[in-house]
Amino acid sequence: MAGRYTGPMSRESHIEAAPDHVRVGLLTISDTRTEESDTSGQYLTSELRAQGHEVVDYRIVRDDALDIRAALNALMRQSQLIITSGGTGITGRDVTIPVVESLITKPMPGFGELFRMLSYQQVKGSAMLSRAVGGLAGSTLIFALPGSLNAVQTAWEGLLKDELGHLVFEMTRHVQPGASGVPATLDEAVGAEGLKVVPPVV
Repeated sequence: MAGRYTGPMSRESHIEAAPDHVRVGLLTISDTRTEESDTSGQYLTSELRAQGHEVVDYRIVRDDALDIRAALNALMRQSQLIITSGGTGITGRDVTIPVVESLITKPMPGFGELFRMLSYQQVKGSAMLSRAVGGLAGSTLIFALPGSLNAVQTAWEGLLKDELGHLVFEMTRHVQPGASGVPATLDEAVGAEGLKVVPPVV
C-alpha cells in the first residue's frame, strides 16, 4: 500500500494511499460457457493482469444457487474483491443476485444505479432488466455483473478499472464490524455493553 490513513483525506489522497495490487477472484455463472467460450472471463482476466492486479482464482459454475454460494464462499477466503458475471437478469435460471445479496453486509446501491445509467446509453430501456449489484460481504467486495461481454466491458471501463485500489483502501482503512471483536450489529453492540434499547414513543 502506498500510504496509511491518518485522518481526514481528500479523494486525491485516498487514491495515492490506495494499494496498486488487489487480489481478485472471478466467477462466471453459466450453464453453457467453458473457459474457451467465456469471453467475459477472458476479458476481465486480461484487464486485471494488465493493471497489475492478481487473479487469485477463476471459476465457472452453473446457474444453481448452492453452487454459486459455495464458489463465492471459497473465493471470499482468498480475495479482496470478487467480480461475478452472469445470472443477473429475470429469467427462471437467473439466481445470482439473491445469493450475492444474502452475503452482502454493506450494500453499495450506487454501483447498480451507475451501471444501469451507463447501460441505458447503449441499450436504452433494456438496461432495466439488469439487477447488477455491488457491496461489501464481510471483508470482501463483491460486484455482480451481467454475463455479456459488452456489459462487462461497460462496468470495467466505466466503474471498476480506476477504482479497485480505492475501493480496497476504503474497505480496509477501518476495522469492519464483526472483525476482531468489533460488534457487527446494534444487537451485538448492546449485548456487549449490557445496555437496553428503549423503543421510541410513537
